[in-house]
Amino acid sequence: MSIVVENLAKRFGATPAVDDLTFSAAPGEITGLLGPNGSGKTTTMRMLLGLVRPDAGTATIDGRQYADLPRPAAAVGAVLDGAEPHPACSAREHLRVYAAIARLPRRRVEELLEQLDMTAFADRPSRGYSTGMRRRLSLATALLGDPRALVLDEPGNGLDPQGTVWLRDVLTGFAANGGTVLISSHALSELEQIADRVVVLRDGRLVAAGTLAELSATAAPVALVRSPDAGELAGVLGGTADRIAPDLLRVTGLRTAEIADRAAAAGLRVHELIPEKPGLEQVFLALASGARR
Repeated sequence: MSIVVENLAKRFGATPAVDDLTFSAAPGEITGLLGPNGSGKTTTMRMLLGLVRPDAGTATIDGRQYADLPRPAAAVGAVLDGAEPHPACSAREHLRVYAAIARLPRRRVEELLEQLDMTAFADRPSRGYSTGMRRRLSLATALLGDPRALVLDEPGNGLDPQGTVWLRDVLTGFAANGGTVLISSHALSELEQIADRVVVLRDGRLVAAGTLAELSATAAPVALVRSPDAGELAGVLGGTADRIAPDLLRVTGLRTAEIADRAAAAGLRVHELIPEKPGLEQVFLALASGARR
């Protein structure tokens, strides 16, 4: 079940929240939707789920807008930031209400309580739940209809390391079974481990989209250089070199061959020359700051 956003646009007064945005999320993959605060991620997800009306363009799930899906709960499950259960309701009661609304059998509630390891607190009022418990309940609600797509806005916010690993396992398992996952997150190191593709927004517009390898390939090269002549070598390399230890430089913008050539031409020693692979955080910061498109 594909998610397709085409030429999507939305303004709130004079402020453009989303501007001519196009991207897709494919079955069997986890697609990360990234961007600084105010970049349009949540508005895009709300338009996809029919909660906000776009000014232009379309956002579809399996070729249909959300309102036109014959069985929405079986098509897409969602976790939106700020959605909370009633404080007096237990997890079991909360899920039973949603199951009744979607005309799902009660046994589905029991299956999810077991599957997501929630039975120990299933009958306690949610007012006493920890952040991890609330996140499990949110995801259980999204999974009630056994959907083929998940749309998740910061689902790991506030999770401890154990909860983060649990969420990672759930999402990778869902995608491995052919599900489509669209997830926004500020936990870039965690998203780097699970995302097959990333979509980067800035000021409501698409900055870049692709696999991490594809985006990393366009980044400025970075290398670590260890040299007993680090001070002199930094001068030769100019502003590209940052001295991070007495004998160690971090060089940005020059490839290893060029660094080696300049050092040799100046008669300076190089003991180690190691290209550094940029991580998602480095790529994201470069894109989000407008360093490149």
